Amino acid sequence: MQRHIWALGIVALLSTAACKKTQPVHTIGLALDVGGRGDQSFNDGALRGLEQMAAGLRYTASGYEPLPDAEYPAELRARFPHLGLPPPLVLSGKAQEDYEPNLQLLVDQGAELIIAVGFMMEPAVRAVAARNPNARFLLLDSPVLDAKGKPTTVPNVRAVVFRENEGSFLAGALAAEASKGGKIGFVGGMQLPLIRKFEAGFRAGVAQVNPAAQVLVAYTGTFDDEKKGVEVGQDLYAHGCDVVFHAAGLDGLGVIKAAQQAGKLVIGVDSDQAHVAPRHVLTSMLKRVDVAVYLAVKDVLERKFSGGDVVLGLREGGVDLAPVGELIPPAEREKALAEVARLRAEIVAGKLAVPATLEELSKSAAARP
Repeated sequence: MQRHIWALGIVALLSTAACKKTQPVHTIGLALDVGGRGDQSFNDGALRGLEQMAAGLRYTASGYEPLPDAEYPAELRARFPHLGLPPPLVLSGKAQEDYEPNLQLLVDQGAELIIAVGFMMEPAVRAVAARNPNARFLLLDSPVLDAKGKPTTVPNVRAVVFRENEGSFLAGALAAEASKGGKIGFVGGMQLPLIRKFEAGFRAGVAQVNPAAQVLVAYTGTFDDEKKGVEVGQDLYAHGCDVVFHAAGLDGLGVIKAAQQAGKLVIGVDSDQAHVAPRHVLTSMLKRVDVAVYLAVKDVLERKFSGGDVVLGLREGGVDLAPVGELIPPAEREKALAEVARLRAEIVAGKLAVPATLEELSKSAAARP
């Protein structure tokens, strides 16, 4: 039985996949992964880049409406002026089997650019892009892979990846500065190379500041089960962690809830998650997927879009830390921010290499005096 495809955008326009639709000029399509709208993380970051930044719209239960000026800060407006887009077409996948039909549906609906949110959508993008060489795709968080699983390039796909290890390194350094007991936690979603990159960078950052600190690591095994995030977070706090960093998608909201319950600190991911629990979210490791989306849309409108790989790290502004809240004493906060700023400058200047795998982490630890 074919799964029902839930359209989060213009539902009436997406009711029929069989025939090609003519959309308003510059209509953009976006396919979310299983985390969906409201994950406060990666999916919402992509939506922010398309809806708020590029289109100047906000999504409500009754559809799109203009984004009030008060909800779009002046500093963002100066850097990312709205691009005059019509309401986008947004689809949400409830399971991985939905990804390919969702992408094909957006092609059939005439979207000028189809945005695929998340590395799990790579196989679907590869297949749909091959069938539709005249369609343009933006794949977020993964390169395109060939039949042997090796990175390759496709003319009609722009693949954007991030140096998550660099931003996670800064998160680890800050966690080590903020920790009182020297026990720090990391929660990942699925045990995949991408999430291991977060772990490697984070553990390296902790060790840079406090080599004696202990990092406890746990994985939920999913990205869309908030309850598992609560359970894993509770376990880490119960084992003495006073700061926990999560890279677990929707599960991470559960980790933040566990921090609230334990009265401890947590570091968010992808988007600034301070608003979820202002008294507990120390900072968040940002992946500027919103900027990647905005720039790709802008290139389409200016007829500058091209396929190939784009890599964004600290130097390019693709990853960073969100503003650090006043959740640690002023003197300690000042010292921590100074150390983070120093380490950021060394990474940007190429003086400090951050491990991207656990193997590289092990080698760097062995080389440390």
